[in-house]
Amino acid sequence: MSEHSQQATAAGVSPFRGDGTPAALAALVPEGGPWELEIGFGKGRYLLARAAAEPGRRFLGIEVAGEYFRLAAGRLARRRLANVALLRGDALALLSTRLPPRFAAAVHVYFPDPWPKKRHRKRRLFSTAALDLVLGALAPGGVLSFATDFVAYGEEVAALLAAEPAVELERLAGGWPEGPRTNYEAKYVVAGRPIVRLRARVAGDGLGVRTGARDDLTIAVTARRTSGAEATAQPDGMGRFAMTLPPGSRQ
Repeated sequence: MSEHSQQATAAGVSPFRGDGTPAALAALVPEGGPWELEIGFGKGRYLLARAAAEPGRRFLGIEVAGEYFRLAAGRLARRRLANVALLRGDALALLSTRLPPRFAAAVHVYFPDPWPKKRHRKRRLFSTAALDLVLGALAPGGVLSFATDFVAYGEEVAALLAAEPAVELERLAGGWPEGPRTNYEAKYVVAGRPIVRLRARVAGDGLGVRTGARDDLTIAVTARRTSGAEATAQPDGMGRFAMTLPPGSRQ
């Protein structure tokens, strides 16, 4: 993640200077309405279609891959959707230091990179160390929607969510009511590949962002800015975050 992540709205692309406050987030889309967040929006199929269908809601997308960010930013500008903002950067770093906690009524994560090799699993978006950062973006009563074709990873995510006392977990065996939500999902449905789909609701106010994780990552980002290294934040498996080279994206 560079010192200033990029943002894209219908007005164009510019540096994102979010400071973790609700006011900085609201400046991206000044019109009111609840926020929805998609992490790893890829080419923007689901995010942009949903934003067009729900003009009374605000949508934020995060994507680490520059090629996909630029593609979706171009589509956003052509469609002139005033209720969407896109961010390019590492999702865990942005959630930890640049976005406020509990801002989203819904979080969407579809077909994230499963990092199947054991030595790479610390890079997963969903891990014991990073789970609080993802769920911590949800407001009380908010809903996380998740899908993956990597069944083993899906079962691990299901187990992590089921272990959270404030989460109500539901499996969607028959797919989403409106059909496939992403290009990957549409392709996998045609191919007959098994897909794990989960919906998790945060009940009450029992979940929040873990302060220690946010503090550790803030220190790491500050150190990276001082050195000038190009890096992203990754959990180290012990509840802390370290800066590493960006691994890329599959979404």
